[in-house]
Amino acid sequence: MRQRYVLILVLLLSYSFGPAGIAQTQSSDTTARKLIQKVEPHYPEIARRMNLSGTVKVVALVAPDGKVKKVQPVGGSPVLVQAAESAVSQWKFAPGAESNETIELHFTP
Repeated sequence: MRQRYVLILVLLLSYSFGPAGIAQTQSSDTTARKLIQKVEPHYPEIARRMNLSGTVKVVALVAPDGKVKKVQPVGGSPVLVQAAESAVSQWKFAPGAESNETIELHFTP
């Protein structure tokens, strides 16, 4: 039991020191608005050490001017979610009515 806490603590501390590389990502093509600027998420170092891959699904609330106002995770590994949220929050969409855009990001070591 104690080893689990130590492992979790090590994983959290390792993750907080920043990303080591760039994840290979793809966004789903189900977005209603045209994507103007896309920032690729960084593949977290802890995920690389764990050889962790997977898909993170988020819903982005996009303002009328195209800026992402809020990113809400829907599913995916907690280790990868923060990287996905950080990247998608920097995306820029074409102007239009306020909308929710569902985005899937695929992380591969």
